[in-house]
Amino acid sequence: MKKVSLLLVMWLMSYAVQAQTFTLKSDDLGGQATDKQVFNSFGCTGKNMSPQLSWSNAPQGTKSFAITVYDPDAPTGSGWWHWVVFDLPATLSSLPSGAGTPDKKHLPASAIQGITDFGTSGYGGPCPPEGHGFHRYIVTVYALKIEKLGLSSSASPAMVGYYLNANTIEKASLIFHYKR
Repeated sequence: MKKVSLLLVMWLMSYAVQAQTFTLKSDDLGGQATDKQVFNSFGCTGKNMSPQLSWSNAPQGTKSFAITVYDPDAPTGSGWWHWVVFDLPATLSSLPSGAGTPDKKHLPASAIQGITDFGTSGYGGPCPPEGHGFHRYIVTVYALKIEKLGLSSSASPAMVGYYLNANTIEKASLIFHYKR
């Protein structure tokens, strides 16, 4: 009986560890973008605020985080990068709504916002072409094995992505949609 009880306890502990995966959540995002997240240009009239984000259960060895927002459905042949922020400290576990402003006043001092496909740094919300249907916006937080990517704010999203992929321990994503 002791052997069965011990095996059951070990299995439950194993299940509990597996259930605590690296997770990304948002109080602002559901299945659809709201006016709060939508871009304010290119014919869109949203508030262009980056969503509140929080993450938990970062993997052991995490030395920094990065966040991207990417639209794979943009009619460009290569998608569209809406936000690229990196060199976020490993002690961080959330960002408030509006943290993606160009002035960085709601980001840690170490954070760097890279250039988006809008040609500027900071968050640029959804604004797909009219009649193009629903676009997916993939928000990803990367747990990185290095403290700094060693890139500047002028780095292209492709270059940042290269460094992220080379240094990611784990990543967590969520998806929201928007159409005009």
